[in-house]
Amino acid sequence: MDQAKPLPSYLLQRYHGWKATTYSENQAWYRRLASEGQRPRAMVISCCDSRVHVTSIFGADQGEFFIHRNIANLVPPFKPDGDYHGTSAAIEYAVTALNVAHLIVLGHSNCGGVQGCIDMCKGNAPELEEKASFVGRWMDILRPKYGLVADETDPEEQARQLEKHSVVTSLENLMTFPFIKERVDQGVLSMHGLWTDIGEGGLESYNPTVKEFQAV
Repeated sequence: MDQAKPLPSYLLQRYHGWKATTYSENQAWYRRLASEGQRPRAMVISCCDSRVHVTSIFGADQGEFFIHRNIANLVPPFKPDGDYHGTSAAIEYAVTALNVAHLIVLGHSNCGGVQGCIDMCKGNAPELEEKASFVGRWMDILRPKYGLVADETDPEEQARQLEKHSVVTSLENLMTFPFIKERVDQGVLSMHGLWTDIGEGGLESYNPTVKEFQAV
């Protein structure tokens, strides 16, 4: 049985508006992108959260960023076990096929995935403990870092700290990929960890020397 439905009218209206203005005014550029292929300078790994608008934050043009989004902007460790690995596949393609020069992990405030990890670690989310929970098993990537924030009594600060640990965890796991470590060691690929405050519009960058996030 076909479950597909027509697009909502507001999306159709927005598409036709885009086609008549943005596309029409930049038709040569779009055709060039199509014919010459993509050459993004950076890959951005960000959260699925609809409030995180990567291209708007950096004023990026179409074709500039190779973007992969998942729950809590997490990267799993390198695990070539022949199973399905969407995030790892995106990373492999960006680095080995597109030869991006920068890998950026972007975390954010008020992250529902990170809060789910906290709730799970506190025993308040039994549904996430279920083996069948895709979200719960994905958040197991971050779970070991909960011990670093467990003693924080302010819930908002605890979540903020773990959100930043999710970024650092991804940076650490990225370096377990041999083709990434090789390129980083050669100086042809750089890594960046960022965290953005949705409400305030702030941006912080991770400084590995002092192991802290600093305002940019």
